[in-house]
Amino acid sequence: MKLLLRFLPEMIKSPLISEIILETGAKLNINKANVAPSGGEIVIDIPPDKVEDVIRAFKVRDVKVIVLEHPVIRDDERCVNCGACISICPVDVFEFGEDWSVDSNVDKCVRCGACVYGCPLCALSLGEEDV
Repeated sequence: MKLLLRFLPEMIKSPLISEIILETGAKLNINKANVAPSGGEIVIDIPPDKVEDVIRAFKVRDVKVIVLEHPVIRDDERCVNCGACISICPVDVFEFGEDWSVDSNVDKCVRCGACVYGCPLCALSLGEEDV
């Protein structure tokens, strides 16, 4: 499962990820990180059996946790299956199916947003669900 973590500037100097790994025993995979003096945002993959423990551990540290069940959302009414998202996605989330429609495997998505900005019909958006 993927989580989006948002944290405040004062948390940047703290080894949050290391602390959570040691505390929960979860193997966390960082898919994307954007850390700046104004705060940060990290997308991580976590094992399904550790979801509750990891979410609880981050929340105790005042990190905003967002479950990314749908990291990228396609508006099927707008999408014309042009394939622009296929050519721009750095992790191969999109591909043409046998019928030449665009298929997606959102489990691969790292939420970079390239497909959203590259879609000529604005049929894609980044999804978020608060926990």
